[in-house]
Parts: sequence; C-alpha cells; structure tokens
Amino acid sequence: MTCPAEKWEIDPGKFWMRGAAPESPVRFDDETGVWNVYGHAEAVQALGDPGAFSSDIARVLRMEGENPLQEGNLLQLDPPRHRELRNLVSRAFTPKVVNDLEPRIAELTAELLEPLGDEFDLISALAHPLPVIVIAELLGVPAGDRAQFRTWADGLLTTEAEFNAREIDTESDEAARQLRMVTEMRDYLLGHAAERRRRPRRDLLTDLVQAEVDGERLSDDEIVNFASVLLLAGHITTTLLLGNTVLCLDEHPDQLAAVRDDRALLPSAIEESLRYLSPFAVVYRATTRATEIGELEVPADQVIAVRLSAANWDARRFDSPATFDVRRDPNPHLGFGRGIHFCLGAPLARLEGRIALGLLLDHFPQLSTDPRRPPTFMRSYDINGVNELPLLSGVRSRSARGWT
Repeated sequence: MTCPAEKWEIDPGKFWMRGAAPESPVRFDDETGVWNVYGHAEAVQALGDPGAFSSDIARVLRMEGENPLQEGNLLQLDPPRHRELRNLVSRAFTPKVVNDLEPRIAELTAELLEPLGDEFDLISALAHPLPVIVIAELLGVPAGDRAQFRTWADGLLTTEAEFNAREIDTESDEAARQLRMVTEMRDYLLGHAAERRRRPRRDLLTDLVQAEVDGERLSDDEIVNFASVLLLAGHITTTLLLGNTVLCLDEHPDQLAAVRDDRALLPSAIEESLRYLSPFAVVYRATTRATEIGELEVPADQVIAVRLSAANWDARRFDSPATFDVRRDPNPHLGFGRGIHFCLGAPLARLEGRIALGLLLDHFPQLSTDPRRPPTFMRSYDINGVNELPLLSGVRSRSARGWT
C-alpha cells in the first residue's frame, strides 16, 4: 500500500513520509533554531510535561509588543490558568451533551447530502459546513457566516512558511495580513459578546461572558480568544478528519470495502486516519529548563516542534506504520494530542465523523475520487488536510438501475 504523500504530493516538509525516517527521535535544526521531536515516546514526554515543556512559546521568541492572541487562548496557556479556563467549557463537551447532539448532526448531514449529484467537492459540500454549523450553534454565532469563518481559519491556521525561531518578523506582509484577520474576528466576536451581556442565551458565548474565575469576570481578550479557539479549531479538526478519512479509504480500496461490509469498523477507520494522515502535523512547546529528551540535553528557553505526523509513524510504537489498517488495535495515535491539551472537542469530532461518514457511505454505494480533478491540499507546514476533494458518486448510474 502506498502513502497518500506519494500519490497526492503532500508537502514532504511537514513530515518524513517520503524517503528514510529520521535518524534519531530528536534532532536540532540549526537553520530554524528548532528542536524537532519525531519519536512517539518522546512526543508523549513533551506533551505530558507542561512543567518542562510550556505551551507559551511566545515568551522565548522575544516578540515585541503585546500578543493579541495570547490572553485566554487555551492552546498557549499553562497550568493553573489553563485548567481554570478549560474547566469553564468542559461541561459543554461531556459524553452526555455530545451524544445528545447525534440527532441534530444526523439531520444536518442528511440535509447537506440530499442535493448532491454525480460530482461534488466533499469539503465544500459536507466536511466544512457540517462542523461549522454544529460549533456555531453551540457557541451561539450565526452559522450563516460560515464562509467568513473558513476565510479566518484558512488565513490564521495555515501558512506556507516553515516556522523559524531565528526569524520572527512582526513587520512582514504576512504578519500584517494575520493581524487584520485577528482584528476582524475580534470585532465580530466582541459584538456578539456585547449582545450576550444585554440578552443572555443558552449558549457557550453567554457562558463565557457570565463566567467568573476566582471571583473575577473574564476580560474581553480572554472571551474573544477563548471563543476564537472554539470556533476555528472546533470546526477545522472535523473538516480535516472527514476529508482525510475519505481520502485514505479511497487510496486503500480493500479497507473501504471492509468498512462498507462492516460499519462497526468505521470508528477504528477514523482513528487510523487520525494516525495515518494526522490533521495537525506539529504542535510547539518551549522548554522552561534544561531537559533531557531522546537522550539529548535540550537547554532552557528552546522551541520544540513536536511532529505528531512523524510520531504516529514511529515503527518503535506501531507495527507496519506505513500500512493503513482500519482494524489496527491498539492504536495509541497522537492525532488529538496528549496530556492537558488533548483536544477538548475530540468526542464531538469523533461523533460527527462517525455519523457523517456512515451516512455518506449509505447515501452513495459507489464513491471515488475524480481522476480528472485530483485533490488539493492546504498549503501548510502545520496542518495536513485536503482543501478540495472532488468525488464521483455514480448517482446517475445508480438511478438508471432504480437505486434509491
């Protein structure tokens, strides 16, 4: 079986899916000033020890001025503040709350699938709108603004430039473009937060506006950045999961046939997709003290790039890692991270994936990628995922045979 990186030309700079695996589980890149962690055990160590590996990398980059994305951003916080803020919304993603969303997710999926014909793009037709509508309804912002949400997600979560700790340019055109988007999203969410103060509703944004930590309300920056993470990361994870899983199954027809014959394999197929083509290829940490990892001594105040995609292909942890196997068990992948920053919305993403993919396979007994229009990928060193995934459904041929 071949890896999609070979067939579909995924940018190999994001992980080592072409050529030889890294010679060591940890390697320092002098050109970028970054310590790359490739090994699974080493990645688990870095993600599981926030005392030694901080999520606040801005403090070691010596960035001038205030960081508008920092305050209240769960992804960049360490304990105890991270724990305090995460607890505010953890109840919105309990198993019961998530499971209660199943009828709504099925309803939305059916509505999105109904108008689709013989040819369609999976991302624009299903993989993007479904999770956006779900997270927008939970948060309490208009799902009709989803085109704008995608613009912000594409602009803020992806970049074609490889991260370089030695060259942080806050005056570049790219930095200015991202600042404009941050400002747009901040103004948008502040407007909705102000409206919740006047007219509270039963949604997450109201919870954030009314929440208190140690007797104090959250600041505007905390509310906005907290909501931004939920809105952007809350939908992009599922969008990538859906597209990547369909792509992996299409690349491996025997595995697709197995899932079609036995839908009980669908959850494990999703987990294998998260391992095989991890949506988030890398996460960053900063050492707070001299720390040994991968038999190397890393000094304090160094940037660590935890290469999740590489860790998920570590032959020391996974048998035949280059094989896509929907029956893989156990499958301790790091597709949703590990430790205190384990993806808050993972249960919701898994539920959306199971429902949406199950109904997609039910709706289209024949489904394949379009050889005339290959998928296009998000141009990012940090994210693995399809931006467009044209599919052929065979609707017209089925209709001719009286299929429904």
